[in-house]
Amino acid sequence: MKITITELDAGTRLDKLLVQLLPGLGRAGAKRLFSEGRVRVLGVGKSGAGRRASKGDVAAAGEVLEVDVEPTEASGAATPDPSAPLDVVLERDDLVVVNKPAGVPTAPLHPGERGTVANALVARYPEMAGIGFSPREPGLCHRLDTDTSGLVLAARTAAAFAALGAGLKEGRLDKRYLLICQIGDLPEMGSIEVPLAPHPKDKKRVYPCIHPRDVARYAPRPAATMYKRVRQVGLWELVEARAPRALRHQIRAHFASVGHPLAGDVLYGGPAVEGLSRHALHAHYIGWGGSDAVPAFVVTSSLPADMAALVGEA
Repeated sequence: MKITITELDAGTRLDKLLVQLLPGLGRAGAKRLFSEGRVRVLGVGKSGAGRRASKGDVAAAGEVLEVDVEPTEASGAATPDPSAPLDVVLERDDLVVVNKPAGVPTAPLHPGERGTVANALVARYPEMAGIGFSPREPGLCHRLDTDTSGLVLAARTAAAFAALGAGLKEGRLDKRYLLICQIGDLPEMGSIEVPLAPHPKDKKRVYPCIHPRDVARYAPRPAATMYKRVRQVGLWELVEARAPRALRHQIRAHFASVGHPLAGDVLYGGPAVEGLSRHALHAHYIGWGGSDAVPAFVVTSSLPADMAALVGEA
């Protein structure tokens, strides 16, 4: 791609200019292009290879920027990445369910990012590129936090995506999670119904609005998490939780709000645990009762080794 600098753009830093001209790129994407030497400047009226540009260079009228950028990077779409691992648990003509390891993002956070589940999916199932909530999330019916492991559902057809998306909103898509927290006064089963809002001071967290004053101040979204104890082992208890319309960090924030933050979830006040480098949350079950568009299925996933070791399953 070649971009000619106009009088209007002259004097602007090159990295800021690329972000303005390629809205899907983002600041991180622009920084990566410069660091990888994929932006070159051809002098006014000159030809040839030009010189490698630095992000802090200032644009001069008449110069031409030669930018080695893929269409997916410029648009923000997930770039197909055949090298990204993909653990397929269920594969059908209409959908796939994959098992995501902890530490792997569900979808790219920045244009051009690779190694995520979305990158792997669109490489293996190119038909997903035109399906989903956005080009960044091809086929994905839902997401998991980067450090949450477990099952992720993706559609391969627009009809399946529409049906499963409606089912998710209506609570007909049965998603269940296993979590580990410390033994305490948590009832054997129950429901946590605390509305959630973006945290007013920390973008990394969500804020459980327990007090009516916080509800009035932050206008949170309603959220309900149902749970039941599976068993207790030593200091820990293994709990199954259901959140039909799970909001961002819902299960983590809900259990922290009742004094039982997840093991390893230091962001929400959970105890650090040797051998556990992330919060103890695993999406272990997805069930669909079926519809005219999407036949029924049930998929399960065993506890990963780091969580299993805490509750005697290793």
